[in-house]
Amino acid sequence: MTLLNKEPVKRAEKALKEFDNSMKVIELNNTARTALDAAKSLECEVGAIVKSLLFRTEETFLLCLVSGDKRCSLNKLKKITSIKDISMASPEDVKMQTGYTIGGVSPVGHIKNLKIFIDESLKRFPNIFAAAGHPNCVFKINFENLLKITKGEIKDIV
Repeated sequence: MTLLNKEPVKRAEKALKEFDNSMKVIELNNTARTALDAAKSLECEVGAIVKSLLFRTEETFLLCLVSGDKRCSLNKLKKITSIKDISMASPEDVKMQTGYTIGGVSPVGHIKNLKIFIDESLKRFPNIFAAAGHPNCVFKINFENLLKITKGEIKDIV
């Protein structure tokens, strides 16, 4: 069974196809569980990998999309949202909110509606790569289309 037939990958692919029918999921021979692994598999810079990081706030969850060579700043998130209590979501929360497991969290196709912040450091690259529902599956997109497909907001979060 190919990874492309797995439900989380199909859900990510469906969201991609609804946005642009020419978009496709790329199945990698090697894992893309971390940004470094993905960059090695794709032979690109680590910064061109989109990290999808889920944070728990006092009342809800927030998905942050950051460049693979950057770290999301909790202090900046707290200032932007005016919420004092923000922390990384647990693996269980990630699965419940997005429908994906850590290492394969796609910026699209979530099972729950999430507020999304996108760091503009991803703009540095003509094409970026994001997970597509499995640690061995990714998709290629440019920054403008990532912004459109996720309906995310550009924020200084690194």
